[in-house]
Amino acid sequence: MPEKDLLNMSARALAAAIRDRQVSPVELLEASLRRVDEVNGKVNALVWRNDDEAMSWAKRAESEVLRSEDLAPFHGVPMPIKDLTPVQGWPVTYGSSALPGASCKESELIVEALRRAGFILTGLTNVPEFGPLTVAENVRFGVSRNPWDLSRTPGGSSGGAGAAVAAGMFSVAQGNDGGGSIRIPASCCGLVGLKVSRGRVPTLYTSWEGATVPGVLTRDVADTAAVLDVTRGPSPGQWYNAPEPERPFLDEVGAAPGRLRVGVVEDAPFGLPVEGPCKEAVRQAAKAMEALGHEVQPTVLEFGDEFVAAFFTVSNTGLADYDDVDWDKAEPHIQAARSAALAVDSLTYVKAVHLLQRESRKFVQRWGEEFDLMLTPTMTIQPPLAGEVIAAAHGSATSGSPPLQVFQMAVMTSGFNVTGQPAISLPLHEGPSGLPVGAQLAAGPWQEALLLRVAAQLEEAMPWAGRRPPL
Repeated sequence: MPEKDLLNMSARALAAAIRDRQVSPVELLEASLRRVDEVNGKVNALVWRNDDEAMSWAKRAESEVLRSEDLAPFHGVPMPIKDLTPVQGWPVTYGSSALPGASCKESELIVEALRRAGFILTGLTNVPEFGPLTVAENVRFGVSRNPWDLSRTPGGSSGGAGAAVAAGMFSVAQGNDGGGSIRIPASCCGLVGLKVSRGRVPTLYTSWEGATVPGVLTRDVADTAAVLDVTRGPSPGQWYNAPEPERPFLDEVGAAPGRLRVGVVEDAPFGLPVEGPCKEAVRQAAKAMEALGHEVQPTVLEFGDEFVAAFFTVSNTGLADYDDVDWDKAEPHIQAARSAALAVDSLTYVKAVHLLQRESRKFVQRWGEEFDLMLTPTMTIQPPLAGEVIAAAHGSATSGSPPLQVFQMAVMTSGFNVTGQPAISLPLHEGPSGLPVGAQLAAGPWQEALLLRVAAQLEEAMPWAGRRPPL
């Protein structure tokens, strides 16, 4: 099979080709690694590689195919892991010079699930230090760049993952989302990015009170659904478990969603302006949904100042998750966030959590009462210049507040992390400069099935499968 074809196929198609012996796991891994060699120096997506170990796994996978053994759903498909996700026996740095990158003692649960599903894990992708910025930029490994325009960011915090998939290194990459960290790179890089419900995919512990959830970045809705099928819970011992789905999520792709009420948001909270291409992405999606028979109506997305302040209180204390950190070597904005976290007493923290819970209860009642789905821009701006956000973060560190670009990129996404609702960014539009522009759909609690049905509808009505970056 031609290598160019391999690099453009979905993860599901690659797994099928391996099962049918059209390509071997070794040949596929070799093709992926050649693509990494070719373009990673330009985009800086991967920051650590395990080529020898991955090849050993690929050879084992190949022998299992030749023996006609029962194969896992994604047997032999390569995938990178985000450098915020521990993998047993691998280093993890969280993008920081303040950590030695020692070998991990245990894997995050999604890593174990991905291995059981047959994926061959191939290295670590770039992130912002400890994850709070909306770009994959740090002092230790440098700046990741967008394959669609190397002068721009691929977003973050799963920006290295997004750049790796968009650049054709891999068909799928692991990420996580605490305030938009899967959906933002999906929008920047022209990919599909699903943030699952709180408790849908098991984790070792709940970070940011469960606002942070694991997931993947893919090129199509079916891959997103299929990977969710192999990573979802429930899991015994998990504090939060989402209800089990009625059937596999992959079965929702192509299923009729029925006539839905869609609340359309064009304006951002707090009076932040929304750039023209970001509004146009929503308008085009709304027209397509109306043509599909859905009822479209304008609405607003609103969060109060106290809600935002409480979320920052919770997210800053997430820095307590990390051990053996030489904080004097951390970047200025991380040191400022840690200082802010240390100034919060336990009663203040509990009050912040309770405020978020009360406000979330009011917020999610709108689903079912006013509308079934909410449609918004994924971001209020197109991708900033590469290096711009980390420079602004360092420059404004003493203020204790993230730079404006972080708010502009995350204001439409982060609220759904707090409420625990599922939301998905779809690559439905292209700006005048050729950059992808995502639109976001958010559903009621635990309604990933509904999101995937509608996302697949839009994928057929507004196809994006043939779009590839000039890189």
